[in-house]
Amino acid sequence: MKVVDLPFVRKPTRSLCLTALSLACVSSAFAQSSSPPLTPDQRADQLIKRMSLDDMHHMVQSYNTMIPQQPPGGIGTAGYVPALPALGIPALQENDAGIGVHNYPVGKDKNGQPTLVRGVAGDATPLPSLLGLAATWNPQIAYAGGSMIGGEAHSQGINMLLAGGINLAREPRNGRNFEYLGEDPLLAARMDGAEIRGIQSQHVLSTIKHYALNAQETNRLTVSSNIDERAMRESDLLAFEMAIEDGHPASVMCGYNKINHVYDCSNSHLLNDVLKHDWKFPGWVMTDWGADHGVNDALDGTDQVSGIDLGSGFSIGSMSSSFGAPLTQALANGTVPRSRLQDMVHRILRSMYAGGLFADPPVIKPLNADVDALVSQHAAEQAIVLLKNDHAQLPLSANVKTIAIIGGHADAGVLSGGGSAQVWPIGGPAIPASQPPVQNVWQWMVYDPSSPMKALQKMMPGVTVRYDDGSDPTRAAALAKSSDVAIVFATQWMCEAIDAPNLSLPNGQDALIDAVAAANPHAVMVLENGGPVKMPWLSKVGAVVEAWYPGARGGEAIAGVLTGKVNPSGRLPITFPQDEQQLPRPQLTDALDVDYNIEGAAVGYKWFDEKKLEPLFPFGFGLSYSHFGYSDLHVNTKGDRVTVSFKVTNLGDRAGMDTPQIYVGMPANSGEAPRRLGGFEKVALQPKESRTVTVTIDPRLLAVFDVQGDQWQVAGGSYPIQVGRSSRDLVLNGTAAVAAARIAP
Repeated sequence: MKVVDLPFVRKPTRSLCLTALSLACVSSAFAQSSSPPLTPDQRADQLIKRMSLDDMHHMVQSYNTMIPQQPPGGIGTAGYVPALPALGIPALQENDAGIGVHNYPVGKDKNGQPTLVRGVAGDATPLPSLLGLAATWNPQIAYAGGSMIGGEAHSQGINMLLAGGINLAREPRNGRNFEYLGEDPLLAARMDGAEIRGIQSQHVLSTIKHYALNAQETNRLTVSSNIDERAMRESDLLAFEMAIEDGHPASVMCGYNKINHVYDCSNSHLLNDVLKHDWKFPGWVMTDWGADHGVNDALDGTDQVSGIDLGSGFSIGSMSSSFGAPLTQALANGTVPRSRLQDMVHRILRSMYAGGLFADPPVIKPLNADVDALVSQHAAEQAIVLLKNDHAQLPLSANVKTIAIIGGHADAGVLSGGGSAQVWPIGGPAIPASQPPVQNVWQWMVYDPSSPMKALQKMMPGVTVRYDDGSDPTRAAALAKSSDVAIVFATQWMCEAIDAPNLSLPNGQDALIDAVAAANPHAVMVLENGGPVKMPWLSKVGAVVEAWYPGARGGEAIAGVLTGKVNPSGRLPITFPQDEQQLPRPQLTDALDVDYNIEGAAVGYKWFDEKKLEPLFPFGFGLSYSHFGYSDLHVNTKGDRVTVSFKVTNLGDRAGMDTPQIYVGMPANSGEAPRRLGGFEKVALQPKESRTVTVTIDPRLLAVFDVQGDQWQVAGGSYPIQVGRSSRDLVLNGTAAVAAARIAP
């Protein structure tokens, strides 16, 4: 096979074997030469002393190897920094992930199906979408999912995942919301931090992305997200700040967009002032692929340019390297000092040491596909949100004898999201993958091979289950009328680089649902979608199940909820509006400036509270087959530290899980939305069992950001504390007497 020559790779200065094992041995012997053990920073400093200028320059560029003909050492990943074997430095093999290990379509076979850079078969297990993962409200689930993804990456020779998506859902039509974790900084940070820790537990590095305010795909390479400093610190940046504290990602990926007319990767305030100075972030900043804008990015805080084109034909942004010849020249003339290059390389190496890349290199081995699929299934089971259940329509009764399954390819599989987060499932797609009319070859519509219909048949033996594809509403209605229960599977495909035009279900599905609901009063809706959708048919159906993109065994998870084998416990991580008119920006435009000062820090439910709007479904909402009661609220304060405890009781006759939520009321003169999520806890309870939940509220959730003082400021006074089932269903009320405080970021 022809390979691409890499003239930028320095030849070894002495003879060393080049296997991963030998690299590990070199680094192990080096590590054992010091006692007590050196810290990652100390080890990086020692290694830099042995590096030439060319060696250091080598480390600050990664190459796009999403190509069939691999360069030496390449394995077909999104980013590749070749090894420096003379120094014992392993290669960085960087791959898209977050929902699962991505494989890259690089062409089409004779049947029009994608050919993949790492073979033609799927080779990874997809989790539910990250928005679905956020709906679990369970960091333990996120950690387990991250650990599974990290393990599968490690088994494929990959040692870094481009994961950790945490952009807040300011725009519910954003095509990448399914890759992110909802609208609240605390929820997003706790879930993201847990997934990052899970990934890095497998000696695979993780990023956090896209820093920052990367909230839409329309004009994503040029759009400016315009927002005041205080609002930004209290919303999107707070999510990053708290997730970095929790997850300790190796790298922060700066985004394509601008903030206040300055590109993310050229934004010294974001990168130097906030990330590296205020937050003391020790890792490195990498660009998104093609998001660099000149050699001065190095002075502005970017440490590595990602995705230099090796002839893939895949182009986003410049796909050239501002840190190639331009950086060499800038170092020569002193525009970029050598000390800055040393800092860039130090940040990369110390993160590689901290993450175990020297001591525990990837070893290619088969995946444990069945075990990994169970991790995904358990996540999907907790991600599914029961939005409506009139007259206990669900779980399906034992008296049901005939079921109509309509639409959504539910006879074959479950939908997944598209773009760089796409996971090509083990065994291949459930139906032939299709390519919508867009330009980029990596945008495919893929159904994971987990059929809800087949899973339902297995769980309900003796019940007649019939399928209609939903293409003809009249025919589907006839089937529904002749069945005891009709279950409609509605889909909304979302994808990187494309925003949804509106919040409606596409392809006439609302009319299909209307026809089925008119024919059968026992109609159940199952949604497989990337974000909120309008429901003009809501009053006509008996039950609504939000399944998101449910992943590897999503069909089994959906069937488990429908039959009652699983008691639904998901809660919405994002508000569902009644319609677009309730949004801060009712129209999604292609303007090059987006005004986020309209809502400021009041993202999602905070906007709805501030404007006194009634959503279709509120943030935090979700039903169960059980019922939970809250009692015995106690609020204790010590300075600016507030601890809340209360009792949760399962009042129903089924075991189940509940997620009580704590909201903090803000002072009326603070200029803030009325309340913020201050804490939450997911608890599993047997029937009639009670448990005491205790949560300490982060003081930043009581504070406003003082821009002039560059610190958080808590105003002394009485703060309402409420506990409830959602942001709009608050059943316990207390107060916290909080002392004034200033908190450094």
